[in-house]
Amino acid sequence: MRPSFEDSPLTRSEYISALVHFYRGELSRSNDWRARLDTTTNWSIISVMGLLSFSFSGDNRSHGSIVLGIFITLQFLIIEARRYRFFDVWRNRVRMIEENFYGPILTRDLSSPTSHWGNLVAGDLLRPRFKITFLQAFRARLKRNYWFLFAVLLVAWLVKTHPLGATEIAPWIESMGITPIPGWLIMSVVFGTNLVLLAILVLAPRVEPPELAYWTTGSPFSHNADL
Repeated sequence: MRPSFEDSPLTRSEYISALVHFYRGELSRSNDWRARLDTTTNWSIISVMGLLSFSFSGDNRSHGSIVLGIFITLQFLIIEARRYRFFDVWRNRVRMIEENFYGPILTRDLSSPTSHWGNLVAGDLLRPRFKITFLQAFRARLKRNYWFLFAVLLVAWLVKTHPLGATEIAPWIESMGITPIPGWLIMSVVFGTNLVLLAILVLAPRVEPPELAYWTTGSPFSHNADL
């Protein structure tokens, strides 16, 4: 009777060959999702530049395009946060293999920093899950790229809505209106959105590197910043 795959012993060369192909596959997935993050960021930058150019191309241009730009950028940030969660799954597997398989080979010390790391990766393959919450991913991408875009849009909106020669607040608030929406409501929405983003940036939990966050405790590797 022909032995089944499970009953056949795994040789060292077979193990290394399988792990090399697995690493290449996970690295390819990680790079694909990383490219998707760059695509979303590029879309948001191009959109902001286009809307600002349109808004400041003439005095008769409405500031509504800048308000629209704020919410378009917010939508791009939401999409990118979702993509970042998927990227994080593949990135973490790649880092686990690099630190515990290729690292010991290169240092000529065949003792992996994380004990039973193969069981951890195997468990993650059998029961895949996101390693970070959506709020953590949202904060990570906001801190990395999007805070600057929101800051530029806010400053541009304040400059665009400020009446020339006005020294009081009331005319400024009135100029923020977009018929038939009153200025105070537009101001509340714009400032409220930016305050919520600031609160997320300051208060939301940060994304920890995988070796500190969930793979293991007491890692010898230093703390990395958000990507």
